[in-house]
Amino acid sequence: MLGHPARWIALGFGSGLSPKAPGTAGTLWAWAVAWIIAPWMSGLGWALLIVLGTLVGWWACTRTARDMNTPDPSAVVWDEVLAFWLILWLIAPAGFVGQLVAFGLFRFFDAAKPGPVGWADRLFKIERGAPIGWAQGFGILFDDFVAAGCTLVVIALWRVLMG
Repeated sequence: MLGHPARWIALGFGSGLSPKAPGTAGTLWAWAVAWIIAPWMSGLGWALLIVLGTLVGWWACTRTARDMNTPDPSAVVWDEVLAFWLILWLIAPAGFVGQLVAFGLFRFFDAAKPGPVGWADRLFKIERGAPIGWAQGFGILFDDFVAAGCTLVVIALWRVLMG
């Protein structure tokens, strides 16, 4: 699976190959990388990483989904990586407990797909066997960005209500 650069990216540099809970493994990988790179990242750095990561990820996720002949393969975790980096950037300077809460909320929204996340997930779905196009590659990323948005709304409401 890792024979093409698109697969390395889409599969979260191997974290998506976890036999159990690949989305969680990808999110944990994202968290570990964020801890490593955070000291050198500014707001602009995070913004550029997420924007460029989204553009490259759109290509990588589309290409990998085509290679796997599956519209939204569970092993593709670049969507979790980008979405969690976005969350970590926007909740900074949250400590470990705040980040852990964000991790749990994000995994809930991504896995359970309540409300707007479920809508976003269905928006670009196609039937198995139908040709996988750029819309499906974008859809892989889109529902995780919506899950990130829901996570950020909950955290913002908590901060407002609890001071």
